[in-house]
Amino acid sequence: MAEAVANVARRVNATVEEEKDTLDLSNCKLISFPDGVFRVLNSVAEKIHIITLADNEMKGVTSKFFKTFTQLRELDLHGNVITKLPDVVGDLQHLTSINLANNKLSVFPERLTDIQSLERINLEGNDITEVPMEKLQAMPALKCINLKSNPLDNNLLTAIQQFPQTFEIQTTTDN
Repeated sequence: MAEAVANVARRVNATVEEEKDTLDLSNCKLISFPDGVFRVLNSVAEKIHIITLADNEMKGVTSKFFKTFTQLRELDLHGNVITKLPDVVGDLQHLTSINLANNKLSVFPERLTDIQSLERINLEGNDITEVPMEKLQAMPALKCINLKSNPLDNNLLTAIQQFPQTFEIQTTTDN
């Protein structure tokens, strides 16, 4: 445990000291985003554009996280056990890519459809059964959504396959 804490501290300090726009806390055995990290990053939060929290044990991400890192362009949360996102995720108006693959989402996080700049959504390997197709169609920047390995019913798969191909949709029926 002490080694994991030290690893997080090193990575956070490097981000602050080197004025990086990226924070990588992947593979740190995190179950939540540490409160102490908010305090350390408070002065540089606006400069951080990419955060990777992949391959941890996080069950969720708090509203405080999204309110602190308002300038995020990319967020990678794949390989956690996240079941839902707070509604405030829809306020990330600079976000272009979100990776939520291999989590425990059973409901499509609809507030993602409010992010006008969002280009890529990866939801592969979740438990999602319904997708708000009309809202996805209305997203101006969306280029790709990955829905592979989700228990989508045949009616939804048929609807997706007939979707106007203005962007790439990846499902388990793709070759």
